[in-house]
Amino acid sequence: MRGSRPRGAGRRRPPGGCGGDTLRTPASLAGCYSAPRRAPLWTCLLLCAALRTLLASPSNEVNLLDSRTVMGDLGWIAFPKNGWEEIGEVDENYAPIHTYQVCKVMEQNQNNWLLTSWISNEGASRIFIELKFTLRDCNSLPGGLGTCKETFNMYYFESDDENGRNIKENQYIKIDTIAADESFTELDLGDRVMKLNTEVRDVGPLSKKGFYLAFQDVGACIALVSVRVYYKKCPSVIRHLAVFPDTITGADSSQLLEVSGSCVNHSVTDEPPKMHCSAEGEWLVPIGKCMCKEGYEEKNGTCQAPSPVTNVKKGKIAKNSISLSWQEPDRPNGIILEYEIKYFEKDQETSYTIIKSKETTITAEGLKPASVYVFQIRARTAAGYGVFSRRFEFETIPVFAASSDQSQIPIIAVSVTVGVILLAVVIGFLLSGRRCGYSKAKQDPEEEKMHFHNGHIKLPGVRTYIDPHTYEDPNQAVHEFAKEIEASCITIERVIGAGEFGEVCSGRLKLPGKRELPVAIKTLKVGYTEKQRRDFLGEASIMGQFDHPNIIHLEGVVTKSKPVMIVTEYMENGSLDTFLKKNDGQFTVIQLVGMLRGIAAGMKYLSDMGYVHRDLAARNILINSNLVCKVSDFGLSRVLEDDPEAAYTTRGGKIPIRWTAPEAIAFRKFTSASDVWSYGIVMWEVVSYGERPYWEMTNQDVIKAVEEGYRLPSPMDCPAALYQLMLDCWQKDRNSRPKFDEIVNMLDKLIRNPSSLKTLVNASSRVSNLLAEHGPLGSGAYRSVGEWLEAIKMGRYTEIFMENGYSSMDAVAQVTLE
Repeated sequence: MRGSRPRGAGRRRPPGGCGGDTLRTPASLAGCYSAPRRAPLWTCLLLCAALRTLLASPSNEVNLLDSRTVMGDLGWIAFPKNGWEEIGEVDENYAPIHTYQVCKVMEQNQNNWLLTSWISNEGASRIFIELKFTLRDCNSLPGGLGTCKETFNMYYFESDDENGRNIKENQYIKIDTIAADESFTELDLGDRVMKLNTEVRDVGPLSKKGFYLAFQDVGACIALVSVRVYYKKCPSVIRHLAVFPDTITGADSSQLLEVSGSCVNHSVTDEPPKMHCSAEGEWLVPIGKCMCKEGYEEKNGTCQAPSPVTNVKKGKIAKNSISLSWQEPDRPNGIILEYEIKYFEKDQETSYTIIKSKETTITAEGLKPASVYVFQIRARTAAGYGVFSRRFEFETIPVFAASSDQSQIPIIAVSVTVGVILLAVVIGFLLSGRRCGYSKAKQDPEEEKMHFHNGHIKLPGVRTYIDPHTYEDPNQAVHEFAKEIEASCITIERVIGAGEFGEVCSGRLKLPGKRELPVAIKTLKVGYTEKQRRDFLGEASIMGQFDHPNIIHLEGVVTKSKPVMIVTEYMENGSLDTFLKKNDGQFTVIQLVGMLRGIAAGMKYLSDMGYVHRDLAARNILINSNLVCKVSDFGLSRVLEDDPEAAYTTRGGKIPIRWTAPEAIAFRKFTSASDVWSYGIVMWEVVSYGERPYWEMTNQDVIKAVEEGYRLPSPMDCPAALYQLMLDCWQKDRNSRPKFDEIVNMLDKLIRNPSSLKTLVNASSRVSNLLAEHGPLGSGAYRSVGEWLEAIKMGRYTEIFMENGYSSMDAVAQVTLE
């Protein structure tokens, strides 16, 4: 295809006035649009400085070409020469504005092409083209002009270099036919107001280094005001102390790219942090996180260590001891709990001694005379240890001439001997009286090699859950697993709910040396009994043992003043079931799977620790502003007593029937496998946006139906892979259900391969399940189609059912996929 520079190039006309996407033309020139043959001139009145102030590109869009910002010649060519015409405009600063127009509506068989210069795709495999243009209504032209068109075509051709510009028309690939949402008439010209049309198309996957665009006019009256070509990326971000780089989106509109993050300085991780870059340039489904190293704390997305101890001064120095003092660090990053002093004889660094002190003074004893010792000091806060100070060297004084009083030697020897004997007695007494939950009788020698914690054997490196009820004194469990917070550090702002023991509030927590945090605060109501206080704080004793990004985080407790409080992180979106009901249908499948993945990861962590939740339900999942879901509510024994979802079983006690596995209902056999059953119900709740499991069936009907093999039907538009996972979780044999680590792996595979989520559950099988013998229809509880549809939240379709002949329950039971 051969072409030439559009005629008119280089001419500069002053702009008219305009604002936003509405263009105004000067009244003195409006008359030049009255005749079609003069129509090419109308664009001279459309352009103005406002074109440069149209919406700026979002941060996740990278421009490859923007005709509004090119200062020099665009270098586009037109074929034939008398087709597209460039009208060069200038803004108020006389910077060029490029516009192309064509209006050959008086002539038949138009085929006018406009070719861009070569555009590099910068490695992107999917690009977007945004067009802003005006187009005249053919009906407004004199005589109707049957040859007039109101569309134009857009094409592209891939090329690794700039040698592909003169190829034939039939070698270009068509992108789309572009039509205007709003066309203008001569009346609009008289009013001097015209509306810009904006259309966006995408192209991909691209396989070469660049491409050309071409615009074909077949007889329209059109002005191409601006052309912007761009690709999308997920912009660089720091999330959970991990840096995720700029990532160009994939070629497919549903593709998610898994991206690994790098921990920021002074942070580490057990589970490599990952996020997924969506086709729209959004970061989704965060997995894992980094944590500040010991001695560092998080601040504004980074870890800055506490400032080290400085200004160490020597005090009294003797031949066998050195006394030191120092000042508290300038930035301790919290309340200093103690200092650790490390010292060793110079050039003997491999053999050192560590002593601890709560004061800013210390005396190191038992040193060699006339020897140089190196000292280093570091502080410990709730965030951990800071870094050691620089090395400070001090020398003990030498031994002078031997004492003439040799008679003192036997006395000293006797004193030392007595001291050693007394020390041995004291150590033996302390060891025999240590609390370990066992009797003071002699223990097996092998047991002495293990670490006993309140009667539980804890192996090094293995973290297990410890039931607070095993403590003789429940207060000890609270103080062992939960940090005490001064009430003055808490600001209560408003009441957000009510719990069994008192109010639930939102507020702020400001600890010394740390940034202020939004928190949720559970308070214990006035007039509580000691048992209520124990039960209330029992949840904190449980929660304080967990540390996982998908488990609600305990900040601490207030027990030394009233009201007694439990302080946790604040989750902006509240409970998951309520949040989903408020946002019905507002999320992509990938976002829902991301929520489910977070819940499964949290439950895997609990299962690995040996903790069984027993009340896993969407109402007990909290969700924050980043759509991260966290498992909460660890007080089953107390909560279920007043839980409307619970029901008495034949063996006494209350359990949440709709969420509980059959063996747990029948035999109170609660295990991680029964938690997996509950997780399957949570999956159903999430995909159905908070629908009530089993609808209005009674608890007894649910028990009977599940026992006889009925399972909840697939929610609307549910991917088959997700529903199959639900069914796997609902296996009657608990040993056949997947483990939580398997569930996490399965969801990770689905996230990495979004196309696997496109296959939905067959509609006919879903209907047949809905009408199953033990389902809402078969139970005989519904007297009309309308009543049944209301029960399954589809009441708005009642009229459609009636119009299509499904006016009875028997007719509905015969419904097919077609």
